[in-house]
Amino acid sequence: MRLKGKLIKWNNEKAFGFIVPNGGGDQVFIHKTGFSNRKRTPQINDVITFSIGKDKQGRYCANDATYAGEKLKVKQAKGINRFSIYLSVVFLASMALALTMGDLPKNIVFIYLGMSLITFIAYALDKSKAKRGAWRTPESTLHALALVGGWPGAAIAQQLLRHKSQKKDFRFVFWLTVIINCCGLAWLISPNGLSFMFVFQ
Repeated sequence: MRLKGKLIKWNNEKAFGFIVPNGGGDQVFIHKTGFSNRKRTPQINDVITFSIGKDKQGRYCANDATYAGEKLKVKQAKGINRFSIYLSVVFLASMALALTMGDLPKNIVFIYLGMSLITFIAYALDKSKAKRGAWRTPESTLHALALVGGWPGAAIAQQLLRHKSQKKDFRFVFWLTVIINCCGLAWLISPNGLSFMFVFQ
């Protein structure tokens, strides 16, 4: 529900103030991040339309606030990146096919399948922690799981769970781990790599 009120206090240094709703009621706290238009400096007596939400500490505050005459710009959530899902499914299916044809050691296939499942679960648990405000799984751990073979599960989890799918720095490192892992796999199934594995069997 959208409410309307007037800004009666504003601290420009700390970027917060208070709104008095039309019709009376308690003053509503608002931080500058609660405005849709953050380029404009709020002024006393500005007429503001807003929604009531909660901050990270669970306190009520105004958000999605717009000034009189402005329209609320609704952010469109980005859709699922099907390329990541298709790439992961095709990769795992190709490994399974290579296994049935005897072109790939079963241990490698089982490692990728197992690590993908473990990594998917790790992403799901981390998203659950994020929603509850609990202690998060380090990004380095998620990248390490992807690097050792869990990247197909990570790629699927990022899209289906909508977790870690928008952070550019994280995505860059993630795809770097994919490239490194695939290069390692290419060497591992080469004659030199197969000879190396045979020594340790």
